[in-house]
Amino acid sequence: MKRIIFLFSFILGFLNAIEVITPIPLNVNIDVKKADLGKELFFDVRLSKDDTISCHSCHLLNQGGVDNKKLSVGVEGKLSIINTPTVFNSSFSFTQFWNGRSKTLHEQVFGPISDPNEMAMSFEELEIKLRKTDYLKKFFSIYKDGITINNIADAIVEYEKTLITPNSPFDKYLRGDETAISDKAKRGYQIFKEQGCIACHHGRNVGGNLYAKFGVVSEVETKSKGRFEVTKNEEDLYYFKVPSLRNIELTYPYLHDGRFETLEDTVKFMANYQLGKSLNKEQISDIISFLVSLTGELYNYEQKKQ
Repeated sequence: MKRIIFLFSFILGFLNAIEVITPIPLNVNIDVKKADLGKELFFDVRLSKDDTISCHSCHLLNQGGVDNKKLSVGVEGKLSIINTPTVFNSSFSFTQFWNGRSKTLHEQVFGPISDPNEMAMSFEELEIKLRKTDYLKKFFSIYKDGITINNIADAIVEYEKTLITPNSPFDKYLRGDETAISDKAKRGYQIFKEQGCIACHHGRNVGGNLYAKFGVVSEVETKSKGRFEVTKNEEDLYYFKVPSLRNIELTYPYLHDGRFETLEDTVKFMANYQLGKSLNKEQISDIISFLVSLTGELYNYEQKKQ
């Protein structure tokens, strides 16, 4: 344990010495025709078995890319088994889903479509269904083989690449605008680094680039077993992909099981169970000011193509 604590302290000291959060890029290179098609598919309930659920049903663009529900509702009113992560900036994450079962966005698309608690659609049925619609001509204008599940996923992914949120106040601060965030947010960022939050939440997505155990200092009750569900390796029990903190003020409820409604409760819990720290109200308030400064502007690729 002493060795682990020493290693953690060494890593934390290194991270504090450098700038480990980088801004979201202001532009993204995409195939516009594919993105336009992907956008149609993203909002289309016909991708679900009973024509009631679209990708957007759980990833609302005006609600931080989530639905603000503890568990999302799929076909026939079925509940998902884990809290819906934001679709925003997902292209910057090193893997997809809380347990990392998909390595790419392309792989990720297949999950919700076929999940019996979400869209409950077989890939073969979906291909047949969409071939009977006006999508047939649209797909053949882009893809030589027309409508296939791989092409459906490819188009959706191209649209999802545009769902980034650049130009947050904190990104402006990182780019040199000292007035972009308040002194309170600056203090919060310093506390965020000093207390060890930065060890897991860093990089362009302020998270989304490693797995971490849920309940490092003290064990926490949780139904989901995290990475273990994929690897079946006992060492991966309760390890989850560290979520991005981008737009975190909008993506409540928090954690993989949606157990907290507020950032105050979440920050207090994480400091206690992940870091073994007890933060006072002022420290928590300052950290939240920093977190709020991570809320960006939804990139509008359609304006760029005009």
